[in-house]
Amino acid sequence: MKFSAIFRYLLFAACWLPVAGWTQPAGDPLRQVVEEYLRAQTQGFPGKVSYRVEPLGARRLARCDAFEPFQPAGAAPWGRTTVGVRCLGPASWTVYVQVRISVLAAYLVAARPLAVGHVIGQGDFIAREGDLGALPATVLMDGAQALGRTVRIGVAAGQPLRADQLTIPWAVRQGQTVKTISRGAGFSVSSEGKALHNAQEGQIVQVRTPSGQTVSGIARSGGIVEMNR
Repeated sequence: MKFSAIFRYLLFAACWLPVAGWTQPAGDPLRQVVEEYLRAQTQGFPGKVSYRVEPLGARRLARCDAFEPFQPAGAAPWGRTTVGVRCLGPASWTVYVQVRISVLAAYLVAARPLAVGHVIGQGDFIAREGDLGALPATVLMDGAQALGRTVRIGVAAGQPLRADQLTIPWAVRQGQTVKTISRGAGFSVSSEGKALHNAQEGQIVQVRTPSGQTVSGIARSGGIVEMNR
C-alpha cells in the first residue's frame, strides 16, 4: 500500500474514533451560548445596553450537546458580573464566565447638598446620563422614587441619589394624636387616640383610645388610622 493511501486510511479511521474531550475554542460554542443568554436577559433594561464577554481561553471540556446558561445567586444585573454555563449532557460540568454589561441610561443626582431629615422635592435632583454598571445598584432612575422621601444619609451636590440614602416618611409618629376612622357597611365613626409607635403609609399601627383600649389600624398620611370592620 502506498504511503498516501495509508495516510488517507488513518485519517478516515481517526474521524470515527470516540472523542473524550476537546479544547473549547474561544467563542464556539460556549461564547455563543453566553452572548445569546445576555441578549435575552438585557432586553428589558433601560437605556442603551452593550456587553463584553471576557476572553475564555482554552478550556479542556468533555463533549456537550446541551447547555444551560444561568446567573449565579447574588450576581449583579449589570457592570462586572458572572454568567454560568452547565452542560446537560452527555457530560456534566459547569463553567463560569466573566462578563461586563454596560447600561447607558439616565439616573438621578442631587442638585444641591441634601441634609439629613430633608424631604425630597422636585428641585432637589436632576437627571444625568451614565453607565449604570459603574454606579451603585441602588441608584435611582425615576423622580417618583425620590419625591416625598426623607434623607437619612447626607448627599453632596452632584452625587448619585440612592434608595438606601432615603427613607419613606412616617405617616404616623409615636405619641402623635391621630384620628381613627372605623368604617363598616353603611357607617363611618371617627375618634382620636395616641399612636403607640411610628408607622409608614399602609403599615399596621396600634393606637390607645381615650378609654385606655388598644386598637390596631392602617396608617394613612395626615395622622389618620383606618380601622375597617
